[in-house]
Amino acid sequence: MPRINLLPWREEQRRERKLAFLVALGGGTIAAVLVACALYLLMGSMVDAQNRRNEMLRAEIKLLDKQIEEINDLESAKQKFIARMEIIEKLQRSRPQIVHVFDEIVRTLPDGVYLTGVKQTDKKIKFEGVAQSSTRVSAFMRNIDSSEWLKNPELEVVESGKAASGSSFTLYADEVATSAPEEEAPAKRGRKVVASRGGSP
Repeated sequence: MPRINLLPWREEQRRERKLAFLVALGGGTIAAVLVACALYLLMGSMVDAQNRRNEMLRAEIKLLDKQIEEINDLESAKQKFIARMEIIEKLQRSRPQIVHVFDEIVRTLPDGVYLTGVKQTDKKIKFEGVAQSSTRVSAFMRNIDSSEWLKNPELEVVESGKAASGSSFTLYADEVATSAPEEEAPAKRGRKVVASRGGSP
């Protein structure tokens, strides 16, 4: 005859299913926690590596900034050195020219004209002096106009009676930035040179 199971098998089956569900839920939770921990550790490692890279980049940037500053200082020092060299070269070139200019001033000075002051500002030369007459001043201007080292004479003022020996005057002229030919120099130096002369015209 057939056997009949009178035990509450449905309740047992539900308990088994519930237990399996709880085991699966616990396993899933544990797996999720493990995955979360692994992701957290991975992200922390990535963040630490990125922070190290950022620190290295900041250190490199500081080093580059320092090198750029040194390069700028060197460039500034180079420009100052070049400017100094240009000034020195300019002075070297102008040294013989100044001698020629002063020599030419003496040559252009006519009889009866005496200089009391000479002042140069850049290429402009200011002459202050005393002349026996305005004719002597005009002769001085003509000599300047025909000079190789001076040009553009401009008479500013002539004051009669200010000086005992004649009229005082103020005259301006420009320096010519050229060199005189060496062939003409000996002939010009053969002329008698006197800084101030007296006598009648």
